[in-house]
Amino acid sequence: MSQTVAERRADHRSDLLDPIREYVVREDDHLNAPAVVVRADEVQTVLSTLRTEAGLDHCACVTAQEYADRYESIYHLRSYDDPTRELSVVVPTPSSAPESESGAPVFPAAEWHEREAYDLVGIEYDDHPDLRRLLLPETWQGHPLSREYDQGQPQIVTFREHQRLLEDERVGPDRMHLNVGPHHPSTHGVLHLNVELDGEQVAAIDPDIGFIHRCEEQMCQSKTYRHQIMPYPDRWDWSGAGLLNEWAYARVAEEMVGIEVPEYAQVVRTMCGEFSRILGHLLAVATYALDVVGEFTPVFQWGVRDRELVQEILEDLTGQRLMFNYFRLGGVAWDVPTPRDAFFEKIDAFLDGLPEKLEEYHQLLTENEIIQLRTVDTGHLSAETAKAYGCTGPVARGSGVDYDLRRDDPYGYYDELDWSVVTESEGDNFSRLLVRLREVEESARIVEQCADLLRGWPEADREIQANVPRTIRPDPDTEIYRAVEAAKGELGIYIRSDGTDTPARFKIRGPSFSHVQTLPEMAVGEYVPDLVATLGSLDPIMGDVDR
Repeated sequence: MSQTVAERRADHRSDLLDPIREYVVREDDHLNAPAVVVRADEVQTVLSTLRTEAGLDHCACVTAQEYADRYESIYHLRSYDDPTRELSVVVPTPSSAPESESGAPVFPAAEWHEREAYDLVGIEYDDHPDLRRLLLPETWQGHPLSREYDQGQPQIVTFREHQRLLEDERVGPDRMHLNVGPHHPSTHGVLHLNVELDGEQVAAIDPDIGFIHRCEEQMCQSKTYRHQIMPYPDRWDWSGAGLLNEWAYARVAEEMVGIEVPEYAQVVRTMCGEFSRILGHLLAVATYALDVVGEFTPVFQWGVRDRELVQEILEDLTGQRLMFNYFRLGGVAWDVPTPRDAFFEKIDAFLDGLPEKLEEYHQLLTENEIIQLRTVDTGHLSAETAKAYGCTGPVARGSGVDYDLRRDDPYGYYDELDWSVVTESEGDNFSRLLVRLREVEESARIVEQCADLLRGWPEADREIQANVPRTIRPDPDTEIYRAVEAAKGELGIYIRSDGTDTPARFKIRGPSFSHVQTLPEMAVGEYVPDLVATLGSLDPIMGDVDR
């Protein structure tokens, strides 16, 4: 009999801890993984050892928080080969001197996470390559998530004209500073790119984020586990992929308090989650045609047309077209609509027409010479660089990184179904486009199997929700990081409880956050049109980046 995921995690414990035993101050347990406490001046040694000797090559997230007597940074490490091999590295620092060694020299993915921790919490990281604020202006006074932050203090935000990124480089007639955004259709949201040009080539680029930061984590910290948090995840991704975000919260909260979801509800979740993925990918493909060709092409119009068919199905199921709020802790809000036959016939009609439509997408996109000239061999991202920056989802799989939490850390009903993980090896803009188109096919395969199962499910066994307590109060200091395979990639949530019915800390790990961070690695040395095509190929959602 094959091992369960819990048994596999238990077997991994000694393999993960043995290489760093001499540095461990104390062992602990987070519900998802073993945890170790290490000294603030040994962070790089510990992280480097875990990466090279324990194979933990994925820095998924860094969570910062303040207690009454200390600050804490938590590095959530996993393995790309097996995400059930994971470890939490906890780095405490005293309240009087919140200073820690930076993990960025070991994991470039940690660079932005640590900048956010410095910006919002106030922890300083020695040897950080670029420790400055990330979401707030440099002139901001105080750290909003620190316990003594004065919310009433005045703030002054200065305007810096023509800020240069390469002050030490030559300045001549071919050198120009270009602001792209924050209000520009090619930035996929409120994103500002500081770009330094040398002629028509990108010499340096600095993504400037935080324009749509809405304090989603803090709002979730003020809401109850049972009912009030669930509506928020939809707002992290307005491409229509919000059901997958709801699943991220459901997974972490259910595991936190030991809720078992009925099998029937798992099938319903899996079906509507893949419909949500199709919505996200169709929007990505449709808008990418606008990015690259620059006009309202048939691809964009077809994308909106086909999304409408999916939205009608999800509207029948959830009652909403975008902010679905359909998942509940322990299952889903209600069963599929009646008459059931009519609902499943609508699904069948969509699935029957999809192959021909996808062939049309390929004819106008992947077989289009203009698209090929603009995307083949541009925006290259190697597998090694993708892993170093914590890339996941289609961005990582477009670079040949065979990583998908639906298969590698299974949840829902995915491990009972027949489907494949899509990868492309070239790592360019064209590969990422191909991955999304092919993933729509795989999502359709999953939806078809789920619909067949639900259609024949015995009526007496259609349990849509577990018996969940009206009020949920996890034990104090319970800590957990859990993730799902959202449309953009790994969407993770860390929660720490304090014994009340609201979280003490709620941290969101958005996949687009890591992907936008890789942009300088992909765009420097290429032309301005290549920059637009590369950014679009990442399919960033700024609500996912800024939260």
